[in-house]
Amino acid sequence: MKVFTTPLLRVWAWQKDAACRGMDSSVFFSPVSERGRARRRREEEARTICRACPVSGPCGRFAHASQQEYGVWGGYTESERRSIKRVTDRT
Repeated sequence: MKVFTTPLLRVWAWQKDAACRGMDSSVFFSPVSERGRARRRREEEARTICRACPVSGPCGRFAHASQQEYGVWGGYTESERRSIKRVTDRT
């Protein structure tokens, strides 16, 4: 029996064009103690990068499909993704 799988490179190919490629991940993922204004500022910085990114769509879809709980993905914060998930779970 032959099993055909999608080569991983094809699944992850969108990442090579990401605006965040090579950047410090701390822009997109918060330290444990980050709260309030500092968190909102960091998230807005990440979202600014995502808005100019040519692959923000695939990135956001990846985060949704793989249920990423942390970080900013495709311009969506953790809380925004949780809200979207609650809405889609209801439908």
